[in-house]
This record gives sequence, structure tokens and C-alpha cells, in this order.
Amino acid sequence: MSTIDSARATVTQAREAAVTEAREAAVTEAREAAVTQAREAAVTEAREAAVTQAREAAVTEARETFRTWLAEADRVLVAAGAGLSAAAGYDYGDSERLKELLPALHRLGLRSRYLLGVPLPEDMMWGYWAVHIDDIRFGPGPNPLYQELRALVGDRDHWVTTSNVDALFARNGFTPERVFTPQGDYGRLQCTVPCSRETWPSKPFLDRIRAAYDRDSGRVTDRAALPRCPRCGAAVFPNVRVGPEFVDDPYLPAGDRLVRWLDAASPDSTLLVLEIGAGFNTPGVIRWPMENLVRRTPGARLVRVNPDHPDVPADLGERALSVPFGADRLLAGLRVPEPVPHVTD
Repeated sequence: MSTIDSARATVTQAREAAVTEAREAAVTEAREAAVTQAREAAVTEAREAAVTQAREAAVTEARETFRTWLAEADRVLVAAGAGLSAAAGYDYGDSERLKELLPALHRLGLRSRYLLGVPLPEDMMWGYWAVHIDDIRFGPGPNPLYQELRALVGDRDHWVTTSNVDALFARNGFTPERVFTPQGDYGRLQCTVPCSRETWPSKPFLDRIRAAYDRDSGRVTDRAALPRCPRCGAAVFPNVRVGPEFVDDPYLPAGDRLVRWLDAASPDSTLLVLEIGAGFNTPGVIRWPMENLVRRTPGARLVRVNPDHPDVPADLGERALSVPFGADRLLAGLRVPEPVPHVTD
């Protein structure tokens, strides 16, 4: 072999060795990267499993504490905000449900059922009210979560106070005379003036509106269907609290009866306040009054069920239980609901 051929062979051999070495290095690097990735995935999976396990343990612990407190209570006050109805399937912020019920409003860019202050034409606003209230307030059939809650309370001496205006408590077995709704009821209308303290059942008015409602346009095609005050002819509005014109007369007697029930408690009775889904939209209606009630009632306990705002006052100490998830998770597995009466109107 000539010197040139020998040199060429040496170069070729060196190149092949370099290629082989590079390939082996790449393979080694890929293997190490795969091992590292697998280790990191395993660590992540283990962490996620630990978090899930801790959450489930917290759910179980909360359930057991609640079960014990409920068993020790002879009086129960259920205090509910919008979070309970949201957990029960009536979430005002559910954009998909809005699209299903009110497609014209969805096409306008609206994504929530909270429409107070939205500048809609009168007929379109009443189309919204008629469809929305019919779904929320007059929807057919019982609600499983409310039925489960009613079954859980059982035959204990109990009351309900709620900022919700959907009557879901009364429609799912809770005695209507023992449900205080200080924010009103979608089941009634009032004059916006108001020219009197009178209110009227809303369903006949809303049924007439829905009969003239065009779903595609979102408009009410017959303006004669738009409701007016039968006394003075002024505009009417659902009998719910939005300002000083709110007529609260239908709800004050229940509030008085609730106060008398609380005052009539014997010194050795044990009150459990089960507060569900009450945040900071209207904290002066449910959240803060329940804290103050437990403070001033010896032996009373507060269970606060709220995935977004579960904090409880430090001064209540061991008399308060923070439950940082929804009522559906808390109640699941506690008791199989028994059949209770369902009221449709």
C-alpha cells in the first residue's frame, strides 16, 4: 500500500471512529435523557398521587367531622349562598348553559346570566327573564343535591336561611314556612315604583312572555305580553333585592319566625350552622351573620363549605370547620337520600 493510500485509510478509519463515537455519545445522551425524564415523570406522578391522596384524606376527615357534629346537634340552621345552587347544577356563570337557553344573547357576546346593568331592549330583557326564571325557579323534577341535603338533616329541628331566590329548598322537601329568603323570590313580581307593597305570582306573566318569545332573535314578538303593574301601569321587576325599591314584605314574617326559633333554644341545646356556598358578593346576608350567630351562641358550631372562600374566623377556634370544596363532594357518601316531597311551584 502506498503512503497516500495508507494515509487515506487512516483518515477514513479516524472518521468512522469519530462517527461511531458520536453515535455512541448520542445514544448514551438519549438514554440518560430518557432515564432523567422517566425519573422526573415518576417524581411528578408520585407528587400528584400524594396531593390527590392528601385531598381525599381531607375530604374524608371533613366528612367524618361533619358527621360527628351533625350527630351531636339537636338543632340545625342551613345557611346557603349561590355556591350551593351552582353545585346543584344552576351555575349562573355557565356559558354553555347560557348558549343553550339563550343563543341570541350568547351571539351578542354575553357569557353569564348576571345581566343586571346590561343595556338590552325591554323586550329582550324580559325574554331573558322569562327563560332564565323558568329554568331556575320553575324547572321540573327534584334536585338530587338538595334532596340529599334534606335527607341528611332528617327529623332534626331545623331552619333554612338563603340568599338564593330559586326556591330550591322549598321545592325539595324543606318546609316552606321554615325557609327565610331575605333576597326575595323569582316566583313573584313587584312594581318598580313601587306604588304599593303588593307582589304577584310571576309564572302567569312569564308564561305569557315565553309564548311570544322568539328564541333565534331573543325578542318578544308581542309587546302586549310585556308585564306592567296592574295597579299603576308602571314597569314591573322580579321581586328580588336590587335596590331600595325592593318589597320585602312577603319575607319578613319568616325572618321573624327564625329569630324566635333561635331565641327559644334551651341552654343545653347544640346548634350546628351549616353554611354552604356563601362568599363575598353579599357577605352581610349570610356569611357574616352566621359567624356572629356562632360567636354569641354557646356551644354552637359552624361548618363553612366553600371551595373559593373556606376561611373561618380564628376566634371561633375548634367550633368552626373549614371545608375547602363543594357541597356535592362533602355530602357524597354520607347518606343515600330518601324520597321527599317535591313541589313544582
